Amino acid sequence: MDIFRLYQTILLNYNMKEFVSIFLTFLMLVNPIQKLFVIMPLHETYSAKEMKIIVNRSNITALCVLLFFLLLGEAFLRYTFRIQIYTFQITCGIVLFYNGFSGLQKGTFLQTNNSARMEDIIAVPLAIPMIAGPATITAVVSMPAIYGKAEIIAAVILAISINWLIMRKANTITKILLKYNILMPLIRIMGLMVAAIGTQMVLNGLFDYIDQLK
Repeated sequence: MDIFRLYQTILLNYNMKEFVSIFLTFLMLVNPIQKLFVIMPLHETYSAKEMKIIVNRSNITALCVLLFFLLLGEAFLRYTFRIQIYTFQITCGIVLFYNGFSGLQKGTFLQTNNSARMEDIIAVPLAIPMIAGPATITAVVSMPAIYGKAEIIAAVILAISINWLIMRKANTITKILLKYNILMPLIRIMGLMVAAIGTQMVLNGLFDYIDQLK
């Protein structure tokens, strides 16, 4: 009986470690730090009420897109567009590597026009591709086959929730990071991590393609 309880404890810890790993992967793919540079200039154009609407709707839209691809993405890609998952992984990995390399070199990922109408920027570019980007979509399509849908859904919701919180508190967070000269080093570190994830996605896609040839 004691051995059985010990086994249950180990299994529970393993699942928790697995979930944390999945969550951290999605958090880096969603990349909340990137949103600080996007949200800050918008405060000069939009009121606090409008910014609240922008942040709320963009995160809800991104979450809906990710959940759609999580539940129906593989069938949607394979049977509607005849795209294999490994092809999607390689393409999106290249895009992610480019965005990460841009953050590493320039200190910025993607930029938006702060003179655009509020309705125009909520879906594009904020929700897509800044929150639900190609790499995040690839992850929600491919990872359920490995870990199961329940863990992926929970990790995605948690990552989007943290992204929403950081976007809502962008002014306060940016002031603190700038005060201690942390913001730019953090952007470049995140750029390196995002580029590494993109490289790994390309390799995974290539390995899956090679397996198909066997």
